[in-house]
Amino acid sequence: MTTRWADPVRPYLERAPLAALFLGISSGFTFAMIGATLTTRLAQHGITKSAVTAFALTFLAYNFKFLWAPLVDNVRLPVIGRFGQRRSWLWLVGALCMAAVAFLGIANPDDSLLVVAIAAITLGVAGATFDIVIDAYRIELLEPRQLGVGSGMSQYGWRIGAAAAGGLALVLAARVGWTGAYLACAVFALPAMLVGVVMGEPARHREPARPHGVVEALVAYFSPLVEFLQRQGALVVLLFVLIHKIGDTLANLTLRLLFKDLGFTNDEVAFYDVGIGFVALLVGIFVGGILYARLGMKRSVLASLILMAVSNLSFAGLAAAGHSNPGMAAAVGFENFASGIGGVTVVAYLSALCNLRFTATQYALLSALASIAGRFLTGTTAGGLIEAIGYVNFYLLTTLIALPGVVLFWFMIRTGLADLPAGSAGKESD
Repeated sequence: MTTRWADPVRPYLERAPLAALFLGISSGFTFAMIGATLTTRLAQHGITKSAVTAFALTFLAYNFKFLWAPLVDNVRLPVIGRFGQRRSWLWLVGALCMAAVAFLGIANPDDSLLVVAIAAITLGVAGATFDIVIDAYRIELLEPRQLGVGSGMSQYGWRIGAAAAGGLALVLAARVGWTGAYLACAVFALPAMLVGVVMGEPARHREPARPHGVVEALVAYFSPLVEFLQRQGALVVLLFVLIHKIGDTLANLTLRLLFKDLGFTNDEVAFYDVGIGFVALLVGIFVGGILYARLGMKRSVLASLILMAVSNLSFAGLAAAGHSNPGMAAAVGFENFASGIGGVTVVAYLSALCNLRFTATQYALLSALASIAGRFLTGTTAGGLIEAIGYVNFYLLTTLIALPGVVLFWFMIRTGLADLPAGSAGKESD
């Protein structure tokens, strides 16, 4: 009986999924530092909504990270490169992230908003590069049978890192100031760096051919994209990746503005948004693992897309209700529950699309496309839309915007296009 109870838990205790957990912690914290945490900091300094939402453009580094991802695949670093392609980049970029977080913490919005913007962009580029290395390391570390579990553990880690860093920053900011809060949070880069020490180079890593000369370098740069586009159904898959998260991204990057305008305090945001949200996410990831095992990858992805679209309605309800702690708990809980399920299913699907020769570049491309439209719209129009139509109508609009992605993936399942572009990362024989 004990053995039967332990069977579902055992895959989560294997070395590679546990490593994915710690990699996710470091991946999540940089996002929090330029996301909800910076939004709260700027709002408390009296920065206008349009200026605050414009800072969402700093996330564009995550959307364009595929442009320099080939460097992570192909460039061997001097000196530390002897420890392996993935580990050397992991350590270098982790150190750069710590320095960038310190820079953003020292920058003061009251002195110069431009300096804060430069610091945020610096951290955005460093964090996006950290993501490139972390994602490639994770995918190559996991065996195909572990992709679902590993994706779930990575999402656990991502939310732990984002929630812990975001919550710690809020608590410390109220007591020692924002500079001290950011400096303390820089240590969240260390878990991923330590994984590189403990786990070594991933066994499934495949070194691409080293380019010699300008022509070969250009071929190496474009090879990952060309290889993916040559697969049957690739363009439809890329369209799905591009549009499926627009509504979700628009909603999530404006939540702290909603909370501030509804009069929630830092401690309330830390407890409900960070604390309750994190618990709901844990439940969502657990349910996502069950759905992934019972329904299979495709149907579980479709179910998660529907839930993520509907979850935006809960924030429309909160905006209509006003300052309500139970309402905030319910809205944040539902959204995080849906995101937890999507974190398991969608991340596993994108990981399975990668070719192991180009893991860093192809996953960077797919993950970047997944939120580029939503982040661009947030940075350019979200603040104005909220001021023009109000929060309730804004979140109703984000729900409608999410529906095309749901319909497209349903069409991909019906026509078989969801299976055709699979890469070697999802195949046991490789």
